Amino acid sequence: MKYLAMIYQDDAAEAAKGPEAMQQMMGDYYKFTTAIREAGVYKSGEALHPSATATTVRVRDGKVQTTDGPFAETKEQLGGYYLIECKDLDEAIHWASQIPHASECAVEIRPVLVFG
Repeated sequence: MKYLAMIYQDDAAEAAKGPEAMQQMMGDYYKFTTAIREAGVYKSGEALHPSATATTVRVRDGKVQTTDGPFAETKEQLGGYYLIECKDLDEAIHWASQIPHASECAVEIRPVLVFG
């Protein structure tokens, strides 16, 4: 089953990290991504630009409405994701718990609904 592991982080805290901390974090992500690729679990994954770059789109009464910024004003915003394929939720939790940001932020796991 495919799962989307969404990494929620505090954009302000991320921006405040120094170059050494960011370099360490990127190294940790490289190791993690290598491990899930070697395990055959990795399907895709990407980091996202900060939430201030987001545009929210809604269609109301046939008219497109756009709003700058994230959909919701919260402390933690979606910062990246991994699409993984695991035998069950327990395996997905195992891998999500090893995502480097899991120790300081939140990782939400959702099963992917496959149509067809």
